[in-house]
Amino acid sequence: MAAVSSLLLFGGLWSAVGSSNLAVVTCGSVVKLLNTRHNVRLHSHDVRYGSGSGQQSVTGVTSVDDSNSYWRIRGKTATVCERGTPIRCGQPIRLTHVNTGRNLHSHHFTSPLSGNQEVSAFGEDGEGDYLDDWTVLCNGPYWVRDGEVRFKHSSTEVLLSVTGEQYGRPISGQKEVHGMAQPSQNNYWKAMEGIFMKPSELLKAEGHHTEL
Repeated sequence: MAAVSSLLLFGGLWSAVGSSNLAVVTCGSVVKLLNTRHNVRLHSHDVRYGSGSGQQSVTGVTSVDDSNSYWRIRGKTATVCERGTPIRCGQPIRLTHVNTGRNLHSHHFTSPLSGNQEVSAFGEDGEGDYLDDWTVLCNGPYWVRDGEVRFKHSSTEVLLSVTGEQYGRPISGQKEVHGMAQPSQNNYWKAMEGIFMKPSELLKAEGHHTEL
């Protein structure tokens, strides 16, 4: 939780959920993502898969308070998305796990429980490779906080999904997160708890000046 708490040092640049009427999701924001079908939050931790790639596992958890469910929204690989830039529907992004510094990732390995495509966390200190890029699929011009979105893996075109398969020890009760080729209710996500960067375009329109 310390990694997230330190973000508050940015002071006025940040607004907590519910404290602002600025509805778009922006680059630099740190959020938890809820799978709306299975009511689990996207989660990772320093536990590696025992099969497939052997990379850091990604799961879904029911806990609202787990600090391992925070992800920072960034620009796609080898690009910079300025803090406060609204995320457009159809835009590729990276999701970096705050506590371990690894990016949400997928590749042609088989997931351990469902036999779908494995989703892992990859890289060091926020830097991995092009397989960390996910395209935000939504209705309208921008990803909005109250809206459901899908995340399509930019290279393999699978959708970030949960279908309910559950792990045993050492991560008992956590759900498998994987990639699926077909759209369904299993691949809808919503931004929930977090720290949202105020949209820079709206700040300018309101006459505010911010030093970054």
